[in-house]
Amino acid sequence: MQTQTFTFSKGFSKATLTSYIHDTSPEMPMPPRRAIIVCPGGGYGFLSDREAEPIALQYFASGLNAFVLRYSIGEKAKDFTPLTEAALAIAHVTLNAEIYNIDANYVFITGFSAGGHLAASAGTLWKLPLLNDRLKAELGDDYVYGVNRPTATLPCYPVITAGVYAHRGSINNLCGKSDPTEEEMNAYSLELHVDADTAPAFLWHTFDDSCVPIQNTLLYVEALTRAKVRFECHIYPHGHHGLSLCSKETWANHEGFYNPYCEGWIDLAIRYVKEF
Repeated sequence: MQTQTFTFSKGFSKATLTSYIHDTSPEMPMPPRRAIIVCPGGGYGFLSDREAEPIALQYFASGLNAFVLRYSIGEKAKDFTPLTEAALAIAHVTLNAEIYNIDANYVFITGFSAGGHLAASAGTLWKLPLLNDRLKAELGDDYVYGVNRPTATLPCYPVITAGVYAHRGSINNLCGKSDPTEEEMNAYSLELHVDADTAPAFLWHTFDDSCVPIQNTLLYVEALTRAKVRFECHIYPHGHHGLSLCSKETWANHEGFYNPYCEGWIDLAIRYVKEF
């Protein structure tokens, strides 16, 4: 395995990618692999290690090339900065697909909680004029419209809405203030921006999530349905917010994070990516 952590943008140098790339071997020639970018959660206020490398390694073990995106948080999360960093990360992986032995047609992005919002944003807001102006400035001659659109997104117990069921901390961090206007909040309320060009999605959530209510996923699924964008969605009856892998690998000695009933989500997600 080749792994390194590096910055991939001059203008947005606070963001880093950590790569988990399969070595090539004359003994085991492999066609180009599919890739997935992992966005840890943390309310856009911190980045959870439980939702970073352990997730990437599961995808790596299944035969994918994986990346962990550490994006801007706190006061640096406003003005669509994390979305710009996610878009540049997708573009970086796509434009360097040959170097990484990746099939550029299959670049996915996943995330957890606020990271799920970021992943879903990458698949929903990829046409945003502000975003594409930034991509043109960063990529120069390498810019191609749509280079930042993921093949599909995998939001896990995601923050989606800025409405009644919002995770206020995430939305406030994105807006850069504790009392944003409705117009400012709506810019980040993803169910309002889904259209026919939104990337397909795989989602999962727990029914009794008390931190990010299940209505976040349901609103996104409803919007995808209206736009006729295909999706796969799994709702589990019980489980804390922030389950990550649901296993002893990521439970952090917290009984609530150990949930064998939900543990199979990662196998479903891997199948989704490999069979898409």
